[in-house]
Amino acid sequence: MSGGSGGGSSAPGRFADYFVICGLDTETGLEPDELSGENFDQTPLRRTFKSKVLARYPENVEWNPFDQDAVGMLCMPKGLAFKTQADSREPQFHSFIITREDGSRTFGFSLTFFEEVTSKQICSAMQTLYHMHNAEYDILHTPPTNDKDSCSSTGDCNGTSISKLQRFNSYDISRDTLYVSKCICLITPMSFMKACKKVLEQLHQAVTSPQPPPLPLESYIYNILYEVPLPPAGRSLKFSGVYGPIICQRPSTNELPLFDFPVKEVFELLGVENVVQLFTCALLEFQILLYSQHYQRLMTVAETITALMFPFQWQHVYVPILPASLLHFLDAPVPYLMGLHSNGLDDRSKLELPQEANLCFVDVDNHFIELPEDLPQFPNKLEFVQEISEILTAFGIPPEGNLHYSESASKMKSLRACDLVSDKRNGNVAGSPLNSYELLKENETIARLQALVKRTGVSLEKLEVREETSSKKDLKIQCDEEEFKIYQLNIQIREIFANRFTQMFADYEVFVIQPSQDKESWFTNREQMQNFDKASFLSDQPEPYLPFLSRFLETQMFASFIDNKIMCHDEDDKDPVLRVFDSRVDKIRLLNVRTPTLRTSMYQKCTTIDEAEKSIELRLAKIDHTAVHPHLLDMKIGQGKYELGFFPKLQSDVLSTGPASNKWTKRNAPAQWRRKDRQKQHTEHLRLDNDQREKYIQEARNLGSTIRQPKLSNLSPSVIAQTNWKFVEGLLKECRNKTKRMLVEKMGREAVELGHGEVNITGVEENTLIASLCDLLERIWSHGLQVKQGKSALWSHLLHYLENRQRKTTSGSFSTSGIVLDSERRKSDTSPGMSPLRISLVQDMRHIQNISEIKTDVGKARAWVRLSMEKKLLSRHLKQLLSDHELTKKLYKRYAFLRCDDEKEQFLYHLLSFNAVDYFCFTNVFTTILIPYHILIVPSKKLGGSMFTANPWICISGELGETGVLQIPRNILEMTFECQNLGKLTTVQIGHDNSGLYAKWLVEYVMVRNEITGHTYKFPCGRWLGKGMDDGSLERVLVGELLTSNTEVDERQCRTPPLQQSPSMIRRLVTISPNNKPKLNTGQIQEAIGEAVNGIVKHFHKPEKERGSLTLLLCGESGLVSALEQVFQHGFKSPRLFKNVFIWDFLEKAQTYYETLEQNEMVPEENWQTRARNFCRFITAINNTPRNIGKDGKFQMLVCLGARDHLLHHWIALLADCPITAQMYEDIALIKDHTLVNSLIRVLQTLQEFNITLEASLVKGIDI
Repeated sequence: MSGGSGGGSSAPGRFADYFVICGLDTETGLEPDELSGENFDQTPLRRTFKSKVLARYPENVEWNPFDQDAVGMLCMPKGLAFKTQADSREPQFHSFIITREDGSRTFGFSLTFFEEVTSKQICSAMQTLYHMHNAEYDILHTPPTNDKDSCSSTGDCNGTSISKLQRFNSYDISRDTLYVSKCICLITPMSFMKACKKVLEQLHQAVTSPQPPPLPLESYIYNILYEVPLPPAGRSLKFSGVYGPIICQRPSTNELPLFDFPVKEVFELLGVENVVQLFTCALLEFQILLYSQHYQRLMTVAETITALMFPFQWQHVYVPILPASLLHFLDAPVPYLMGLHSNGLDDRSKLELPQEANLCFVDVDNHFIELPEDLPQFPNKLEFVQEISEILTAFGIPPEGNLHYSESASKMKSLRACDLVSDKRNGNVAGSPLNSYELLKENETIARLQALVKRTGVSLEKLEVREETSSKKDLKIQCDEEEFKIYQLNIQIREIFANRFTQMFADYEVFVIQPSQDKESWFTNREQMQNFDKASFLSDQPEPYLPFLSRFLETQMFASFIDNKIMCHDEDDKDPVLRVFDSRVDKIRLLNVRTPTLRTSMYQKCTTIDEAEKSIELRLAKIDHTAVHPHLLDMKIGQGKYELGFFPKLQSDVLSTGPASNKWTKRNAPAQWRRKDRQKQHTEHLRLDNDQREKYIQEARNLGSTIRQPKLSNLSPSVIAQTNWKFVEGLLKECRNKTKRMLVEKMGREAVELGHGEVNITGVEENTLIASLCDLLERIWSHGLQVKQGKSALWSHLLHYLENRQRKTTSGSFSTSGIVLDSERRKSDTSPGMSPLRISLVQDMRHIQNISEIKTDVGKARAWVRLSMEKKLLSRHLKQLLSDHELTKKLYKRYAFLRCDDEKEQFLYHLLSFNAVDYFCFTNVFTTILIPYHILIVPSKKLGGSMFTANPWICISGELGETGVLQIPRNILEMTFECQNLGKLTTVQIGHDNSGLYAKWLVEYVMVRNEITGHTYKFPCGRWLGKGMDDGSLERVLVGELLTSNTEVDERQCRTPPLQQSPSMIRRLVTISPNNKPKLNTGQIQEAIGEAVNGIVKHFHKPEKERGSLTLLLCGESGLVSALEQVFQHGFKSPRLFKNVFIWDFLEKAQTYYETLEQNEMVPEENWQTRARNFCRFITAINNTPRNIGKDGKFQMLVCLGARDHLLHHWIALLADCPITAQMYEDIALIKDHTLVNSLIRVLQTLQEFNITLEASLVKGIDI
C-alpha cells in the first residue's frame, strides 16, 4: 500500500534516514534549467534555474542509498525560484515519493521557503539578465502587443499589456531585495506526513523567529535522525520538535495499513461523485493524469486514491509529482498515475497530451474530471455514494465538495469538522438528527439517491448522523482536536471503501486456481497460467456488477493480488495486506449464514468503523513510546550560531554519524530484524535460495509493467531511448498475452463439437477482452506521436490515410456510394453464388462514419476495430494502414512502436491469429444500426424456373429481430434492402401467392449477406413450392448456416462461391420419391436421435450468453426433426409407384382413429385419453393454420411444438400402440419394435427438464 510499504531492507527502525538541504549553489551561480521547459520570453524572475542538493546528513545509509538526482528533482520540482520583496513568499510544504527499481518506496517531505540573496555576483547576474531581456524585448515588441505566452505563464496578469507586466516583474539592484527559494527535506522509510510536516515547520520557525531556539538546530536534527525510532506496529510515539511535542501512531498488523494524508481534502477538492469515478478509473488501470498548481494536492489525491484500493495495489507507473524535465514521460504507452504541475496555466486546452483515448484527466483545483469513454459503473454506486456522503456530512463536508475550497492548503480553513453537529450554539443540539437533507438538496447525485431511497422505503429526512463515540469523555486524546478529526474521517472513509471489496470478493478464495506444479515451474510459466476461475466467479455475480467486474478481473492489480495469494500458503509468510483482507473476509463469511456462493446485490453497509476508530483513539490517548529528548551535542565552541532568517549550513561532523550505541536500537533490533525477515520471505517458500527468490518476486511484480517510475536522472538521449525501447518491448509482450488470452477464451469451449459453427464466450467477458484490446491499440498508436490530433490516435491515423487515398484517387477509380454495388452480373451467370464483397479498408471506415449513433473519435476507432475483427481483417487492414511508410514517418517519432519494424511485424502476426475464431463483436454490440442485406435466390436450373408466374415473398429472421414479409419483384432473384440489425441470421421463410398459370417453383437455396460485416448465410431448400407438387407447400421455413469464407486463407480475390460448411440439404429432396431414399438401419436412426437430443441438452447446459441457435438443433441438417423423420420413415409402406405418402398422412389417419374412439367412448385409461386428446388438438390446430406450409412443414411444426410442450415421448408411445401403425408399417419398422420404442421414449424424456422457446418463424399462425 502506498503508506505501508517501507524501504527495502529496512533500517534499524529509525524514523528518518536523511535530512537534506537544497537550494542555490553560489559557487556555480545561475544555471538556467532548460529541462523544466521554461521559455526565454519569460522575464528573468519568472524563469527557473537549477537547484542543487547543498547538504545531506548523514552522507549515506546502506539500507537506503541516497539518490541525489531524484531527491534534487522532487524536492524542488521546478528548480529555483526568485522573488523580490514585492512578491508573496509563503513557505510551501509538499511530500513526494521515490519508487525504486524493485517497487519499494521511500518518502520525502520538503518545506520550501525564501531567503534573501546575499551574494553580490548573483544579484548582478540577475540585473544583467534583465538588461538583456529588456533590450531583446524592445527589439521584438516596438508596438506594445499582448503577448499571450508570458501572460498565461505568469498567472498574475489577465491580459494586461506587457509593458505594465515588465515593470511589475522587473528587478533593480539598487532598489529591490532579491530572494531565492531554499528547501529543507526529510527522507523517511514510512509516510508519517503530519509528523514530518510539523518537524520541518518548527525548524523553519526556529530560523525565522526573533528569539533563537532553546538548543542549536543540530541537536533537533540529530535527534530526529538517530534518536527517534519508528513506532512499532500498533503503537504510538511521542518525540520533541523545536517548540512542541509531535505524535505519530502506526496501525497494528490487523488494521488497514498506514496512511497519513487527509482524505477530507480530496473530497473537498473533488466531491464524492468525482472521487468515485476517479477511483473506478484507477481500479480499471486507465491512464490517470492529475493536474494542479499545488504539489501537495497532487500527492494527496494520488496517495488517497491508491490507499482506498485496499487490498489491491497500483502496479504501474506511479509518479504523483512529475518533474518538469520528465514531461516526455506522458507519452508512456502504459497505464500510469501521474501528477502534473499546472504552472499557473489555467487553460486546460493548451495542455498537449499525447493520448487521451483512455485517459482520465483530473483538474484538481477546478473540481473537474474528464473520464475515458464507456467507463462502467462501480457496483452499487448510488448506495456507495450515499454511505460516503452520510459520513462527510457528519463531519461538515458537503458531499459535492467545497467549490470554494481555500486556495492555500497550508492555511486550511479551521472549519471544525462536526461543529455542525456538536456545537450547541448552532441550533443543532448535539445528537439530534442533523437535517442533512437540506445540506444535500443541491446535489444531483443525492437527488438520484433520494428517488432510490424512497423506493426502498427509507426516509432521508431523518438521516441519523453518527454521534461521536461517548468514550471521548473518558479518554484524553493527546493530539489536538482538529488532528483527531482528520484521523477519524480518514479511517471511516477507508473502512467504507475496504468494506466494498470484502463484500464483493467475500468468496474469492474458492475461485483461486492453485498451481499443480512446484513453485519454480509455476513461476517460469506464470504468463500462461490462469490463476483465477473468472467465468465461474462472474456467473455468481449480480448482473449489474458484470460490466465493472469482468474488466477488473483482467487488471494487473487483480492478477498480482491472486499471485500473492497463491504464493503465501501459511499464515506466517502471508503478505500483511493479504492477511488483513483475509481475516475480514472470514468474518463476513461467518456473518453470512446464507450459502457462501449465492451473491446478492443487497448493499451491505460497513460495520467495522467503530472498532477501527477505537484502536486509533486508544493509541492517541495512551502514548506507548516517548523518544529521547533533543540534547546538547558535543560541538566546538562557536558552532551552532546562526543568522536570523537564514537556514544555516549545519555542522556535518556531528550529524554524519549516529550514537555508537543506543539502548533503543539494541533492545529492539532482534524483533525488528525478525519482522523484516519475515516480510522478506513473505512471497515465497523457503525452498528457493535468496537470489532466486529476489528474482521471482521481481518478476512477479513486473509481470505487466516494465517500468514503475522513470529514472529520475538528468536525461541523456540514450536514457530516453532506452526507456522507449522498454516500452516497445512491453507493448509487444502485452499484445502477445492479450491475443493468447482471447484465443484461449474463445476456443476453450466444447461448443465446437456441437456443430455450432462458432463458439461464444460470455458476452460480458468477450466485450471486456475486446475493449482492452482497443485500449492496447490506442496506446500503441499514441506512442511516439509527433503531433496529436483528436482524442484517438488510431482514428486520426486512419483519417490521414483516407485523405491520402482520396488525393491519389481523385481520378475517381473507386465508387464512394454507401453500399458497394458489385459489377452487375447476368442473373443466369453460370456459377450461382454472390460475387464476394471487395476487401476495402476505406469502405469499412465509411461504414463506421455512416453510423450516426457513434459520436466520438474514440468510439469510431473502437467500432472500426470490432468490425475488422468480425470480418477477420484486423491484421490485414492495419498492415495496409502501416504500409504507407511516408505517412507513418510523418506522424511518428523515430522511437515510436510503429516505426520499429521487427516489433511491428510480430505485432501484426499476433493479430493474425484472431482469424482462427469467429467474433460477432460488431453485430452484437451495435444492435440498433441500419444494415444493408443482400439476398440471392437460386432456383433449380433444370426445371424451368424462368416460367414461374406467381409473386414470391421472403421474410428473414435473426437473433435480434425479423424483417417482416418482403415482396420480391417477379423474375428478380437478387436484391439489397436495409433494415435494423437482425443479429446472427437463423431462418428464412420463403413462399409465393400461387397466382398465374405456372405457380410452381423449385428453389435450391437462398443466400443472405450482411453488406457491412460480409457474413453470408446459406439457407438450403431443394424443395418445390406449389400446390400439387411435392408436399403441396406454398411456403417453407429454411434454417440457415453461416458460411466460412476462404478470403482470409488466401489473400487473392476468389471468384468461386464460398464453400459451405455442411453438406447441402439433400435430405429435403428425398421425399419427392421415397423409393430412392438412402435407407438407414435402426442402429443409425437411434444414433441420429441420440445425437440430436444430446445437442439440445448441451445447448441448455451452457451459460445463456454462450448458446448458439436452438432452431438449428431442432430443424437443421441433423436436428431433431430430421431424426424423427427417419424414425417414422423406417419401414413405412409405400403404396403405388407414383403416389407419395407423407408422414403427415399417417398422423392425420391416427388422429381420425382417436377421434372416432372418443365418440364411441371406448376409452382405455384416463392418462391415455389426455394424451390422445392433446395429440388431436395439435394436429387440428396445425391443419387449421392460415399458412400454406405443406405436409413436411406441418410435421416440422408438430415436432417443434411437441418439444416445447414436452409431449413428444407421450405421442411416440401413443402412436406405437395405434392400430393405424400396424396397417401402414411393415413388421420390421422401428416403430413396431417395443424395445426400440422404449429406448426412444427414454431418450426423448431427457428434454423434459428444459424450457424450450421456439423462434417466431417456426410457429407463426398457431396459438396453442
